[in-house]
Amino acid sequence: MNVFIIVIVALVGIVIGILTNRFFLEQKRKNASRNAEAILEQARKNAEKIEREANVKAKELVQRERSQMQKQLKQKESEIERSAEKVRRKEKELRRIENSIRNRESSLSKQQRKLEEYARQLEEKEKQVDEIIEKEIRQLEQLSGLNRDEAKKELIEKLINQAKSEAAQEILDIKKEALERARWEAKEIMAYAMERMATEYTMESTLVSVSLPNDNWKGLIIGREGRNIKAFEAATGVKVIVDDTPETVVMSSFDPVKREIARVAMEILIKKKNINPKAIESAVAAAQKQVDESVKQAAEETLRELGINNVHPELKNYLGRLKYRTSYGQNILQHSKEVAWLAGNMASELGLDVKLARRAGLFHDIGKAVSNDSEGSHVTIGVEITTKYNEHPVVINSVLAHHEEAEPIHPISVLVTAADRISGARPGARRESLEVYTQRITKLEELAKSFEGVAKTYALSAGREIRVIVEPEKLTDQEADVLASDIARKIKESMEYPGQIKVTVIRQLVAQSSTDEHLPKSESIEFPFSS
Repeated sequence: MNVFIIVIVALVGIVIGILTNRFFLEQKRKNASRNAEAILEQARKNAEKIEREANVKAKELVQRERSQMQKQLKQKESEIERSAEKVRRKEKELRRIENSIRNRESSLSKQQRKLEEYARQLEEKEKQVDEIIEKEIRQLEQLSGLNRDEAKKELIEKLINQAKSEAAQEILDIKKEALERARWEAKEIMAYAMERMATEYTMESTLVSVSLPNDNWKGLIIGREGRNIKAFEAATGVKVIVDDTPETVVMSSFDPVKREIARVAMEILIKKKNINPKAIESAVAAAQKQVDESVKQAAEETLRELGINNVHPELKNYLGRLKYRTSYGQNILQHSKEVAWLAGNMASELGLDVKLARRAGLFHDIGKAVSNDSEGSHVTIGVEITTKYNEHPVVINSVLAHHEEAEPIHPISVLVTAADRISGARPGARRESLEVYTQRITKLEELAKSFEGVAKTYALSAGREIRVIVEPEKLTDQEADVLASDIARKIKESMEYPGQIKVTVIRQLVAQSSTDEHLPKSESIEFPFSS
């Protein structure tokens, strides 16, 4: 009985436990369902948020891509515009070349027609000569009583003399026409070569100034008992001038390389804010290194700009040093580059070697890169340098011939000489001091006045023209013509002048009649030349 009760109690307990478990399981299922729904709801919200952010980012990305594409399109349009501009320039250049060729063809056609006309005239003259010969032979046979051989001999001698006279006159006419044509074509070629040039000129002097932070620096530069300024002058070889000019120190030297080293060294000292003899030595060494690098860079840029290759390293160094050399205030490196361009342009017009012409023009003044203390002229030094580094014979001859110290061996040597004179004579290219200018003008007027029959002389256009008024009673028109040539020749022999001087001789005679009417007569002879 007790066992039965225990079994029943156990069964009841089991049933209660099962029901309890089912209840808790149901509760857990409901909680899980609610949690799942919450999670799904949260996931949906997150998905919507992510979708909104993605849309925003997509719009921003599209906007950036659109902006980038617009920028690239603008760049492409700019490149296309530049390419179109290059094409337009090429077309303009081709049209110019085409016009030049057309003009030359027209000129050749005219010359061909003239030659054909000359040939026709010669044929007519030959026919006339034959008729004259026959006529004279008959007359000689009738009148002179000479035999045919003797008459033929006399007639031939007469005709030979006549033919020589006519041939000499014909040669003179052809030579005159050829000279005029050659002079016109030479002017056209030089004008076209100069038209293609655009060069900036820089004027140099013997002084260079450096700005100071304040006037207290002047005392630091001088130093105690002047030791700093003395050390600086000894290290650089320049004169340092400390005067009343506010916040400025001036350095003076005729050597432009030393002057540049001094300027750079002073700026280094000011930047370091420390001036003493040891610091000065260090700054000068650094400035020397910087100037040497500038020399090297100037040579490389010049050669690259002109398209010149295979240049000896030492010759490059000489070329770079021309950056700090001047002549009449004209920078020698800039002058050499311009001569190279001008010679190359003229060579291209004449069908010569353009690269060789540029090379000869670039190195024609290479002798000026050597210190002024060296013996010999810059031409002699230039020939030695170019010979030492195995330059082309035409280049060496161009160096020697551009001051007429030797005969040119090639047309390029003549072109270099012409380009050198064009560059030196260009207005603004060179300058001179007021004292030298005054002396040259005075000498020019006195030289022209030294000739007999000259009444007055006037130098015009900064000495580029001299006008000479002569006494009409003492000189005739022909003598005035000769006087212009004599004055020009004497100026060329006695004076040095970069460019041309035009000599104009004026002879005026006033004849007065009884009715007080005036009859003026003037003659102007111009004789331009280069010196």
